[in-house]
Amino acid sequence: MQLAAAPPPAPAGPAVTHAMVAQIALDGPIGPAAAEYFDDASQRALDDGAVAIVLRLDTPGGLADSMRQIITSMLACKLPVLVYVAPDGARAASAGTYILYAGQIAAMAPATHLGAATPIQLGGTTPMPAAASSALKDKPAEGDDAESHKALNDSIAYIRSLAQLRGRNAPWAEQAVRGAATLTASEAAQQHVIDFVATDVADLLAQADGRQVQVGDRSVMLLLKSASVRNYAPGARTRFLAVITNPTIAYLLLLAGMFGLVMEAMHPGAMLPGIVGGICLLVGLYALQLLPVNYAGLALMALGVGLLVAEAVNPTVGALGAGGVVSFVIGSVMLMKADVPGYGVNLGVIGGLAFGAATLLALIVWLVLRSRRARQFNDVAMAAESGELLEPVSAGGEAWVMLHGERWRVRCDSALPAGAQVRVVRRQGLLLWVVPA
Repeated sequence: MQLAAAPPPAPAGPAVTHAMVAQIALDGPIGPAAAEYFDDASQRALDDGAVAIVLRLDTPGGLADSMRQIITSMLACKLPVLVYVAPDGARAASAGTYILYAGQIAAMAPATHLGAATPIQLGGTTPMPAAASSALKDKPAEGDDAESHKALNDSIAYIRSLAQLRGRNAPWAEQAVRGAATLTASEAAQQHVIDFVATDVADLLAQADGRQVQVGDRSVMLLLKSASVRNYAPGARTRFLAVITNPTIAYLLLLAGMFGLVMEAMHPGAMLPGIVGGICLLVGLYALQLLPVNYAGLALMALGVGLLVAEAVNPTVGALGAGGVVSFVIGSVMLMKADVPGYGVNLGVIGGLAFGAATLLALIVWLVLRSRRARQFNDVAMAAESGELLEPVSAGGEAWVMLHGERWRVRCDSALPAGAQVRVVRRQGLLLWVVPA
């Protein structure tokens, strides 16, 4: 009997793969570092095959330019972005409200809030209240009011366009900008400002699963229920940028650069103060051009440092120094626009530096006054002084001697070894004539 051949093995099925979701966390003020972090992390997530991005948000607001850069990247991203205000107690205030509106999915954790999105002018003008803004609709505005009116209307149009793009509550978005309105998470869900409230990221993915969203010009169904979550931390360059764009750090770098160059100018050839000062100044200036800086404050700081240096070089019993301290403190307070959330210099640092400058000024004045009471050296007084040779001297040669804590160049008619005691007999300019003591 002939046996039938065994059937060939069935081909193996495709390997089961799990979708991966990238998580990017924006905690703190929205600034240049946050914008670069999102750009870099979203590109890495796309390269790694992520199917969506969870943008976890907790911010008091920040810079409009950085906010717009993040939103532009979100709108251009080929992956759906789920903006999630978390953890409990977090907020999406000011610039964070715009970012929340820009996501394909907007969600919030319990006990979070959003809103207060009225723009702040870096020049120092404050936005107009809603009533004043409405009154200006029918008549032209002038001066600062015109600038505030334009900025307010631009922000309203921007957030309304995001609301219309994502099908969210546009009238409330306008109130968040015009009247600084705010909502809690549950209120936002009821008023269709967000899609839902989620307790954690797993709940966020479960509730978003199966929803149809628009990514660019294509419609995408979210399949996220069993997706794994991978955290994307900031890169080294982004972390460095976050450090130097901290207003207090940028302020200290600027001061270190100024004083380093001043020390190098006062002590030519020291090298280290000049090198360190130059590096700090360039890094500080790079950071300042990314931040909302008041250049009048920067000029006052430079004037204050210059006056303090002038006091040290040419003492005026405190006149220049006092002006320098006052100018320095006023400029430091004015330097950063403190009304922008998270972008003010720590007043404790300013106070500490001002106290140090005042102490230095008091020390200089005390030394000047003490020097005026000190005994004056003249040819007669120095003729009785004795000192110790610091090096051997040949007959008729010159050497250095230590005289009352000062190094003097001396000439002696006889040869003497180092350490010998000599006595001054006369002075010729800065050269002393000595004999063995």
